[in-house]
Amino acid sequence: MVKAVFFDLYHTLIGYDPPREESVAGTLARMGIEIPAKKLRRPLVTADEFFYRETGKKALKDRSKEETAELWYEYQAVVLKEAGILPDPEIIKTILSDMKNAKYDLVLFGDVIPALNSLTARKLPLGIISNADRDISPLLEKLGILNSIKVRLTSHEAGTSKPQKEIFRKGAELMGVSPGEVLYVGDQWVVDVQGARGAGMQALLLDRGGYFDEIPAAEKINSLTEITDRI
Repeated sequence: MVKAVFFDLYHTLIGYDPPREESVAGTLARMGIEIPAKKLRRPLVTADEFFYRETGKKALKDRSKEETAELWYEYQAVVLKEAGILPDPEIIKTILSDMKNAKYDLVLFGDVIPALNSLTARKLPLGIISNADRDISPLLEKLGILNSIKVRLTSHEAGTSKPQKEIFRKGAELMGVSPGEVLYVGDQWVVDVQGARGAGMQALLLDRGGYFDEIPAAEKINSLTEITDRI
């Protein structure tokens, strides 16, 4: 029986405006490489998985400036390879430079508020477990969902990060439930779903883009509004 629902934060509850794929496509176009922004969405998801798995092994705060720069370089190399573009060093450096100078807003996905309201109506306490290196409460307050989230746990606060089981179990402990009574929802198969299951939680993959054909339908949802039908 599910007694609490936890979420990943980035790319599950919140995303970037403008979308990252549009920014990358714009940079590539300036360099003479034309590719539709939508064709960069799956490569970015794959690169995100790579990034979170690597930071799960060693957090950004524990990496030197050079190590962090190398990780971001490798991240963009994954994006380009997955998009069928040769990961030329100059292209990668230009993308990274543009990313550093870009102005992004963090916004809620359209299915977030309806899903939170539906789950709250069923009297299910909600939480967030995120690989974030800072307090996320100010951001949640700005987005208007702080009061809906009972437990907010970041890797910075937990001293460990997803997919390590300790951070998931700490979240359940703070919520006052056992891991087996938690449903965790996130957009990363290894970091979120397998990580949560490794801690004894139930878990669903959020696949808004329909990218994960290899994952059985019973193990994923395409919108957060589907959660109530799975509990």
